[in-house]
Amino acid sequence: MARDSREQQLIELKDTVKELNTTIKNLNALIEAANKREAEHLEKEKVLQEQIEYLTKKLFGKSSEKRDDFEGQLNLFNEAETLMAEPDPEEQEFTTVEKHTRKKKTKMTDKFANLPVQKVLLDVPEDERICDICGTPLERIGEEFVRREIEIIKPSLKIIEYYSVSYGCPKCKEDAEVPHIVKGRDDQKHMLHGMASAGTVAWVMYQKYVNCLPLYRQEKDFKMYGAEICRGTIANWIINNAEDFFRPMHEYFQRKLVSGKYIMADETPVQVLKEPGRRAETKSYMCYVMSSCLIPKSL
Repeated sequence: MARDSREQQLIELKDTVKELNTTIKNLNALIEAANKREAEHLEKEKVLQEQIEYLTKKLFGKSSEKRDDFEGQLNLFNEAETLMAEPDPEEQEFTTVEKHTRKKKTKMTDKFANLPVQKVLLDVPEDERICDICGTPLERIGEEFVRREIEIIKPSLKIIEYYSVSYGCPKCKEDAEVPHIVKGRDDQKHMLHGMASAGTVAWVMYQKYVNCLPLYRQEKDFKMYGAEICRGTIANWIINNAEDFFRPMHEYFQRKLVSGKYIMADETPVQVLKEPGRRAETKSYMCYVMSSCLIPKSL
């Protein structure tokens, strides 16, 4: 009976061990599934965090219209404070020493050497040119430098009207059937579009493409100078004259371009305002094309 009891206990122990092994296997499977779900949750959390950072940057960060990392782009608010602490590289000269290079200080006279100078005399009033001691009239004995100022002379507009002067022979007027008349000739004919002179067209182009001054601001400037010139007129000056003067150059480069063996192109991003069907923040591209025959041989 004791033997049968031990065998029965062994059988029960084996069944218990088998059940425990099954439980352990199931628990390991549950742990592995939980770890897999945790890894998936961490990956989703990482993706969501990246999206939050991207959207936060788009919402609260600098927009494309407020970027200040373009070369030549002006900052309207703290430009003066920023540039005040920076030395002007054009005003710095260098002198070579034995072991290092030292900046040479520029003199005030060198900075303004190319500007015209107007001399203003701070004279003594005529009624004060009498000696207070003996009453003898004072004589000029010299002058002394006081200060120096930089004066800006604002631009001004004027109208230039050309008249042809006529001359007639008084004798032929009385004797001849046809009077002899000579008129002044315009040797430099006006080849521009509109009333603008060559200097005026060059000035508005310079303001637009070098100083990045929009046409509506140039329109305000002209109004300040006393002339009502709308931006459409200024645009016609630029477009029509540019087409006439640069068309031969354009056609020459076009012939050179198509005669080359291969063509290279470069894309420069540019922002276009009020473009139909597109947002102002959308990037547009300006393409530069170059032919193989336009490349110098030294390259």
